[in-house]
Amino acid sequence: MYKPSMSVLSQSRFLRVVVALAVIASFLTGTTVTYAAYSAPQVSNVNVLPIDRAKFLIGQKFDFAIEVKTDAPAKAIEVLVNGMKAEKYFGKEAAIKFDNMSTYRINDVAFTQAGKVAVVVNVKTEQGMEKRFINYDVTAEKARKQAKNVILFVGDGMSLQARQIGRILSKGITEGKYNGLLEMDTMSNVAIVTTSGNDSLVTDSANSASAYATGHKTAVNAMGVYADSSKDPLDDPKVENIIELAKRTRGMSTGIVSTANITDATPAAMLAHTRRRSEQNYIAQDMLNPAHRPDVILGGGSRHFLPKSVPGSKRTDDRNLIAEFKEQGYTVATNKTELKTASPGKLLGLFQLDNMDVYIDREVTKNPAVLGKFTDQPNLMDMTKTAIDTLSKNSNGFFLMVEGACVDKQLHTMDWQRAAYDTIELDKAVGIAKEFAKKNGDTLIIVVADHAHGASITGTYHELDGKTGRDAVRIYGDAGWTTFADTDGDGFPDDPNPSVTLAVQFANHPDYYENYRFQGVPTSPAIMANGKAVANPKRAPQGSELKVGNIPTSDPSEVHAADDVPLTAEGPGAEYFKGVLDNTEVFYGIARALGLDGRKTAKK
Repeated sequence: MYKPSMSVLSQSRFLRVVVALAVIASFLTGTTVTYAAYSAPQVSNVNVLPIDRAKFLIGQKFDFAIEVKTDAPAKAIEVLVNGMKAEKYFGKEAAIKFDNMSTYRINDVAFTQAGKVAVVVNVKTEQGMEKRFINYDVTAEKARKQAKNVILFVGDGMSLQARQIGRILSKGITEGKYNGLLEMDTMSNVAIVTTSGNDSLVTDSANSASAYATGHKTAVNAMGVYADSSKDPLDDPKVENIIELAKRTRGMSTGIVSTANITDATPAAMLAHTRRRSEQNYIAQDMLNPAHRPDVILGGGSRHFLPKSVPGSKRTDDRNLIAEFKEQGYTVATNKTELKTASPGKLLGLFQLDNMDVYIDREVTKNPAVLGKFTDQPNLMDMTKTAIDTLSKNSNGFFLMVEGACVDKQLHTMDWQRAAYDTIELDKAVGIAKEFAKKNGDTLIIVVADHAHGASITGTYHELDGKTGRDAVRIYGDAGWTTFADTDGDGFPDDPNPSVTLAVQFANHPDYYENYRFQGVPTSPAIMANGKAVANPKRAPQGSELKVGNIPTSDPSEVHAADDVPLTAEGPGAEYFKGVLDNTEVFYGIARALGLDGRKTAKK
């Protein structure tokens, strides 16, 4: 193993001395010195969680952990918080273990004063002393006019281009001017949100939704935790999330609504704590935990709630979580009809074994081969209205997260038409929330994506003059306009496959066949063969072209992009959302609007 000749701290001091001497020399000689404003982070054997530059809501609970990776066990670990020993500062004894991975941990602590926090970690090893300097910020900011309720809409993967595609199909465009705007377009505040996690430039939905839910970065596949080095995905240092804070400090009602499996990344991140998003059986049962049990749960994914003896179940035990929710006073709905007639109060609605079918398949084609026995699924507007009607009965207010999940899932399969209809569906749900907010004036509404996809509009596509394939992609002045039509004025095009459609290209894709046309049945772009992703022949009708992939052959689907994403907001506290924001700032905008204070505990 390579060992540097000087410690990380010594290297840092050496570099600072070199820069200082260079500046002095330039002053004396009149020459100019240039140096980089940014350099890659220094590698350290001391891993501190939460990470450097983390931000906290005042009183927000978290686990403080340190890992020391050395060839031989560390000899001592000392931690100072604002100059005071951490155990005294937090009023709790640390659990310390000395091994090749030495650890120091104090669980369930909080910062009770706003301002800067300086942490110094001194580690004694066989090679000498190692130090880490960590800085945190603690905020107690509250909006001048506070919100009683917050509704957070997450269009999963709904990049700026996805919004634009939805607007073109839903509103149309004439002589360069849109005939109308989406509900999410006509909001008072606009911001650009960065999306990276603490481990990678490109994020996934668990990591990015967790930033919205906690105000903290984490790693790909993780939610509500800082990923440590242990094998157990459930023991990583936790950070209190928005549902826990809303319930604990304000006694608010809470809800999660999604067109995905309700234990999938985005809805789960609002309440769960795990390093591995695939732990969906655990997430389902953890939803019963009173600390973060939502009052309204609507979406797909009944397979994680049904005992293993029931066909379609994915559980490995005989727990019947649906029955357990009923014991907690929840009304259970399994289809749209039952949702409409559900009694007021706590509500669990599970409308598919896995992800709900997308809008086109549910509401337009209604193909029984696609829907199977789930022919009576509610749409996102139905679920959003029911959730608002139920949660708004609490005089303490509510927090509701609504996810248009299949924008992302359809872009992964390079099915932009299905993604566009689901974008419009989410926008219709935003309209329902805006109508509620108009009547009350006390609700903050936020619409944002968690990450982007590499889909972009090149122009239009048609074969009216006999051209096919790439020659039928119309660019610049030849593009003209699409022929999507909405004769009943419901915002959804009559036909997803008009004579002139959009030419949507993807920047990050596997090998696949492209013919630019709507697929009557959802079909994956690639399949795995001999360990490699190859173009799916089922997407190769006459006139299609083989597009050579530009991502590793280990992935048979289109993948996320690192692009920033748009956010729009209106209502009390919306003024926070402007300019370029880190994704963690969405949480602080919500907390600020609600006036949350983690030091308080609501009366029960």
